[in-house]
Amino acid sequence: MNILITGGTGFIGSALAQSLIGQGHAVTVLSRNPESVTKICGAGISALGSLSELKPEASFQVIINLAGAPIFGARWSDARKQVIRASRIGLTEQLVESIAHMKVKPELLISGSAIGYYGDQGDTVLTEQSASRQDFSQQLCADWEAAAKKAEQFGVRVCLIRTGLVLDHDGGLLQRMLLPFRLGLGGRLGSGKQWMSWIHRQDWINIAQAMIADPTMHGAYNATAPNPVTNNEFTRTLARSLNRPALLPAPAWLLKNLLGEMSELLLGSQRVIPERLLAQGFRFQYVDLAGTLKETLSGSTK
Repeated sequence: MNILITGGTGFIGSALAQSLIGQGHAVTVLSRNPESVTKICGAGISALGSLSELKPEASFQVIINLAGAPIFGARWSDARKQVIRASRIGLTEQLVESIAHMKVKPELLISGSAIGYYGDQGDTVLTEQSASRQDFSQQLCADWEAAAKKAEQFGVRVCLIRTGLVLDHDGGLLQRMLLPFRLGLGGRLGSGKQWMSWIHRQDWINIAQAMIADPTMHGAYNATAPNPVTNNEFTRTLARSLNRPALLPAPAWLLKNLLGEMSELLLGSQRVIPERLLAQGFRFQYVDLAGTLKETLSGSTK
């Protein structure tokens, strides 16, 4: 297949691009720095610098939309929020407009989202059918999904992938957490009672590949392992995996003072279950956090 990935140089996108190339697909990556695509994603991948370069004659069977400015990159000022929204919603709207002008429409659009779609919901078990609680992250994800679903009017099958906290050895959440924990300076965040719904990057890639292979898949799917854990359990498990103590909690008041509204990413709680994937028989490779961290931290995960 001919596949276009936006955001293909990121932590998830680069690994996905390499996997798809390995399966014999032709992959094009949209990047603001197209000259860096081969270095980051590997040989054999084409680069596109802007959606304006897409001609009506362009033909992709699958488009995977992962573009977006880092949500944890800087304090959420009004200007930063606008950057975050424009990089997701604005680009998705441009992508759908590009689809509208393609002579041959893609068969499938897989568009990114996040479990922030549900908002902060404490201990409530959340499935794809659960109601959401409004905050900035929830509105961002809802608007992002709504923009992607507009591709359906052109006969495109749309899958929305609500991603949890993605784990692997070379980036993502673990990259941020490893240094303090290796120094013995890690600990729970706030009360530690908030739920963390995680997923290994390879399982995320497998979900995307299942969406490509199975034409019956459509709509929103939770991309999280079946066993979410509390922040307290996650931090203790990570510390044990590194043979370090987890003795230095970060109080909620401190995180709120340091990060402002962005602290909801650390203190908010989403206890998410991948109900639709499980119902369709999807088999996760990584379901146990302790085993996942042990393998991931060894750097041996393929």
